[in-house]
Amino acid sequence: MKQPRAWQRMLSGRRLDLLDPTPMDIEIEDIAHGLAFVARWNGQTRGDWPYSVAEHSLLVEEIFHIQNPTEPTRWRLAALLHDAPEYVIGDMISPVKAAVGPGYGAMDERLTAAVHLRFGLPAQIPVAVKKAIKAADKVSAWLEAIEIAGFSKTEADKLFGRQNPDLIARLSIRLRPPREVRQDFTARVQILLKALA
Repeated sequence: MKQPRAWQRMLSGRRLDLLDPTPMDIEIEDIAHGLAFVARWNGQTRGDWPYSVAEHSLLVEEIFHIQNPTEPTRWRLAALLHDAPEYVIGDMISPVKAAVGPGYGAMDERLTAAVHLRFGLPAQIPVAVKKAIKAADKVSAWLEAIEIAGFSKTEADKLFGRQNPDLIARLSIRLRPPREVRQDFTARVQILLKALA
């Protein structure tokens, strides 16, 4: 029986095998393009533009740096790339991930490892750093829930934890055309990579 196709052709011309991804088949332009067109919250947000995973990732990196100002640049890059696999597997909301089961998580882990290796990060980042990125991710999710996804503060507190009002006051949600977000995401990765060199 013929195996189903498990690779995705990228705009760069690369063929990324979703079951066995290699760092050589990963390009930042493909990641930035894909994430700029993937909508958070399944697109169920207010505004004239969807809130993209690329925009979310930029915010998470900003929050991570505010919360962890002495962490090295490589972990800021890891924060920026924390949802990179979604450029090929999309952004599933948590209830769908739970329903799909462990297969989604395993694919996400393989893609994350390949992305990390491609950009000079360890395949698996330290647990403490991963937790710090997750904490920044929750702050972003809380803010998104309140500002654009129609959640009450009570609901957001229950799902994502009560957030520091001083931190929240420093942050903002931006809704922009994918082209602008793609450019900013790519530029931010390049800035962080240059700082690592």
